[in-house]
Amino acid sequence: MFDETEGSELTNVLRIDEARIKDHLGEMVGGTVEEALNAMLDAEADRLCGAGRYERSDGRQDTRAGSYERSLHTKAGDVKLKMPTPRRQTFETAIIERYQRRESSVEEALIEMYLAGVSVRRVEDITEALWGTRVSPGTVSNLNKKIYAKIEEWRHRPIEGEHPYLYLDGIVMKRTWAGEVRNVSLLVASGVNSEGYREILGICEGAKEDKSGWSNFLRHLVDRGLSGVKLIISDACRGLVESVADYLPDAQWQRCMVHFYRNVFSHVPSTKVREVTHMLKAIHAQENRRAAQEKADAVIADLRAQRLTRAADLIEESIDETLTYYGFPDSHWRKIRTNNPLERIMKEIRRRTRVVGAFPDGQSCLNLAAARLRHIAAGKWSARKYMNMAPLYQEQHQTHGAVA
Repeated sequence: MFDETEGSELTNVLRIDEARIKDHLGEMVGGTVEEALNAMLDAEADRLCGAGRYERSDGRQDTRAGSYERSLHTKAGDVKLKMPTPRRQTFETAIIERYQRRESSVEEALIEMYLAGVSVRRVEDITEALWGTRVSPGTVSNLNKKIYAKIEEWRHRPIEGEHPYLYLDGIVMKRTWAGEVRNVSLLVASGVNSEGYREILGICEGAKEDKSGWSNFLRHLVDRGLSGVKLIISDACRGLVESVADYLPDAQWQRCMVHFYRNVFSHVPSTKVREVTHMLKAIHAQENRRAAQEKADAVIADLRAQRLTRAADLIEESIDETLTYYGFPDSHWRKIRTNNPLERIMKEIRRRTRVVGAFPDGQSCLNLAAARLRHIAAGKWSARKYMNMAPLYQEQHQTHGAVA
């Protein structure tokens, strides 16, 4: 890492090879870039001095004379770097050149180093791509601990305000457990707040998507302050509906109609899927719930006439679960009758974690997924207004007025 000259001067401690970064790193996670860069500078200053700050050590070669600030412009905005100042040596850095067009994804790079930590060679490869030379896995591990602490703080932050619409979904990952590859579920929640903006509300690990897993997750959300939920949108996950009744008893449940369609298609010949698709869409294109139910009855009769009995039975048993959205403002229907908004985020998590394969443990899997969600939440996804919530609260006010 160090280039020592006769005058014990240190030059170009940190180098970035932009061409290799393009091969290894993606976009930047803005929330902790300043802290991560300053942590790297501190770590290198400690190695230069031969001891940590204020540490008494026989191996100490230098001491610090404070630090000075240097501004650095990144895609996440301007950050302040605290440049260490050794007393006897020169500390210089070339983290990012003045007109460099692309920054390194510090947070996600360090997380990937940790995940690849089972292979020292992989760690060395990534650090060489990032800094132009190799650093010890111990240094990387210490930096990761600080970043993971920030992720845990974000995961357990208080949930403020009301969230009338709550989207829930799960994703299955592979993890190594006792020498075997096992499944681990990550449960994710996003919501629309009372002002119409989307938020990532939480992510937790669950052994599987059963009542126990969903109960623990919903308890985690409620304990952090989740309130004001009027509608929950999700697939028909095992145990989820029962758990909702325990922790969010005032909320209604909307079964994702897209997932429901897929369930119906599993009982339909491939030659009939297109026809049945139009029939199902006709149900959810009606002007009100009563008309939708009448259309559903007609579809059920039609399917029975075609001897598609199992598909007809499924619609008859479960169509009501997909019609809950009719009780909410019609301007919201398209966005609350499916779980597609959260599904897109889950695909992004899958894309970012696919290269890892089997995770060394459940916590590393959770950390990488949480880091990705945190990045999404800090971007345009949550900055754009998603819904006009006025119609929802106007209907609620009118309903309460009528009851009074």
